[in-house]
Amino acid sequence: MTPILELRQIEKRFGTVPVVHNMSFTVAPGEAVCLLGPSGCGKTTTIRMMAGLEQPASGSIWIAGQDVTRAPPQARNIGLVFQDYALFPHMTVAENIAFGLRHRNAPKSAIGPRVQEALELVQLQNFAGRRPSQLSGGQQQRVAVARALATRPAVLLLDEPLSNLDAKLRTELRIQLRTMLREVGITSIMVTHDQEEAMGLADRIIVMNQGGIEQIGRPLDVYDAPATRFVAEFLGHSNWLAGQVGAAAGPALTEFRLRSGEIVLAAAPDQPGAPGFDLCLRPERISVGAAGTLGGGNRNVLRGHVRQVEALGAHLHLHLGLATGEYLLASMTRTDALYVSGTEVDIAFRPQDIRLIPQTVVR
Repeated sequence: MTPILELRQIEKRFGTVPVVHNMSFTVAPGEAVCLLGPSGCGKTTTIRMMAGLEQPASGSIWIAGQDVTRAPPQARNIGLVFQDYALFPHMTVAENIAFGLRHRNAPKSAIGPRVQEALELVQLQNFAGRRPSQLSGGQQQRVAVARALATRPAVLLLDEPLSNLDAKLRTELRIQLRTMLREVGITSIMVTHDQEEAMGLADRIIVMNQGGIEQIGRPLDVYDAPATRFVAEFLGHSNWLAGQVGAAAGPALTEFRLRSGEIVLAAAPDQPGAPGFDLCLRPERISVGAAGTLGGGNRNVLRGHVRQVEALGAHLHLHLGLATGEYLLASMTRTDALYVSGTEVDIAFRPQDIRLIPQTVVR
């Protein structure tokens, strides 16, 4: 399938400072892609280059098969939704939505129906005559989305579209936005530093760090199989244990010797030639039971003790200590089992739930 958007080896500097390097990826028609990373990683600069608001130092940007690297924003057939909504306060909702259509010289006879269509899409039909100051933050952001969609762009770019909203409203609008994008079938690229937004909105996530790409993949694939320590720590919580890779232990399995001398079985690393590895284990992949109860089966079992218990509504967080002084965090739903600090426990996890991550190389 021919990509609707493609970045080829994009480089960007501010003065002599590199902010984006070797940025290359493609986006398929109708796909929702999220650029995810911490502040300063280059994700907003990247989306601004797609929009034509910044120029790359080298590389090229293609939209719908056309090289638009040096084309002005209005010639790129993109829609852009800003973090701060950027609505005109003196215009009504309908006038704000119509602005982009008039700016692109849409036929007058088409503007009214297209505005009404956009209002229906964001479920604001009864708010057409209001000013932005008469709307909630969530309603204003839906107007901004409607204005971008009314022009029927080839690609919709969204720069931190939910960051100005409170947590509850952000969750509600995230669900509404995902539904809208699927109904329209539009290609969308969103920037966020919020992992829940990325997991909930994207078909694929591009994890960025220090101006480059750490990993690209479907949300659950990136979460379950992080390629680097940065990805594992930025997307969710991870436990880490130090040790050394040992001998192969069967198809796709390897031994990993912990600092305690105990050997656990792990999935073989994707990059077996790396100089060193760290064991990565997600909290929800850990089972905890009374000491001596979890032996046997296709699981690794370590002995530890409960350091602290956090009751978080429907879930429990157990902070577990090992004899080496290392500790693990286990996450589980509430059960009848009662754990108190100091309780000796078995800590079990499957080999396939372990990721052996190459040790971080500082850029």
